[in-house]
Amino acid sequence: MDVARIDALRARPVAPGSHIIDGAPRPASDGAVMDVVSPIDGQVLTTVPRGTADDAAAAVAAARAAFHDGRWSDLPPAARKAVLLRWADLIEANALELAVLGVRDNGTEIAMAMKAEPMSAAAAIRFYAEAIDKLYGEIAPTGPGNLGLVHREPVGVVGAIVPWNFPLMIGAWKLGPALAAGNTVVLKPAETASLTLLRIAELALEAGMPPGVLNVVTGEGAVVGAAIAESMDVDVLVFTGSGATGRRLLEASARSNLKRVYLELGGKSPNVVFADAPDLDEAAKVSAYGIFRNSGQVCVAGSRLLVERSIHDAFVEKLAAVARQMKVGDPLDPATGAGAVNSERQLAQNLQFVEEARAAGRRIALGGGRILEETGGYYMAPTIVAGVAPDDRLAREEVFGPVLAVIPFDTEEEATALANATDYGLAAAVWTADLSRAHRMVRRIKAGIVHVNTYGGSDLTVPLGGVKQSGNGHDKSLHAFDKYLDLKTAWFKL
Repeated sequence: MDVARIDALRARPVAPGSHIIDGAPRPASDGAVMDVVSPIDGQVLTTVPRGTADDAAAAVAAARAAFHDGRWSDLPPAARKAVLLRWADLIEANALELAVLGVRDNGTEIAMAMKAEPMSAAAAIRFYAEAIDKLYGEIAPTGPGNLGLVHREPVGVVGAIVPWNFPLMIGAWKLGPALAAGNTVVLKPAETASLTLLRIAELALEAGMPPGVLNVVTGEGAVVGAAIAESMDVDVLVFTGSGATGRRLLEASARSNLKRVYLELGGKSPNVVFADAPDLDEAAKVSAYGIFRNSGQVCVAGSRLLVERSIHDAFVEKLAAVARQMKVGDPLDPATGAGAVNSERQLAQNLQFVEEARAAGRRIALGGGRILEETGGYYMAPTIVAGVAPDDRLAREEVFGPVLAVIPFDTEEEATALANATDYGLAAAVWTADLSRAHRMVRRIKAGIVHVNTYGGSDLTVPLGGVKQSGNGHDKSLHAFDKYLDLKTAWFKL
């Protein structure tokens, strides 16, 4: 990685951001701005508009007009594909700039950010661009004298609200299929991670995307997000974030036009390690990275470690040894293994979970506190809490930080029960050399993805979605198109 280039980009001032509405930059309608505070050092990096409900309405109106006149939806799929492929190329060409900008904004370590943000976003946009002219309609198997055709049509205006942990990656999971299918989009970034999404919207225009097709409005969720959710002109709403916000979006749908709402709401994912795991050293290494990379700010993070009692103490020590070797600090240093926590508020929430566990008598096997406070940034040591009881808050609620809850088990049946003892159902993992056990656990664990002898591995070819209170619908894979295409039946009497 080009360290000199990273340092040069780090030193570059960041111009104040603007909404992108109908193909042009705009300030907030009342001129208000929000400070962008870098978690690297706690200093103000730049500002972005503090959007208003009027700004959201203007973006929705632009998206509706662009959809209605067909400047995008009526293009042949191959023409939309060409624009999207140019866009992906521009994102890739500007990958280091985007990665550094994103790291300064949200604190992800640069080695992870390069792969998981611009490069992942470019790959997702290419995937859906290449797929769109390969989706066919259907001919129904009707009787003689009738002809039934099933058409796939874009739904219209999509509202997309994305989180701060991987804004480009998660944004592209939504923008790729939504735009490829011919929809127009109003995108609302998180308050603490807007800069890279504003930048790729500029690149979309440079690639030839018509004005009004992709609009980005920054601001507070309670204002801009709520206005998008309540709009009568938004047809589908997609969201990744907290369960509390997801519930408010469903309520807004009910109050407005009953728009479809697809939610990815995080998890409390179990990572189950049996004594017969094929390589316990590898399991410890992968499990450590599965919770501590990006300071635990990953929706599928393996935040509950369930370990067979016979290997419990030895495995926890293996895990701690790996975590001790991870460098926590400046996320723009390529040697850093875990960067900054996104905000001071998030850091305080992480620490509160640890203090509650400590007060309950749980053993802090590693970490447990804030570090590098002298930098002004928001850093937390990788933390392992052993002896956690299944009904502890730390075992039930998502922390979204580098805090691992460890729970022992004795039998496969107990491990299954513990794995499912949560309101969430996003991800899980099972480590075992017993193939039959692996298949049993995959079937029995209630989660959208179950890893076997790994953690966190998948690509765009497979769907990502949750069950229970982890949400509905799927990002990634061809199944993502289901959210953005309507089925229309044409019935002919011959």
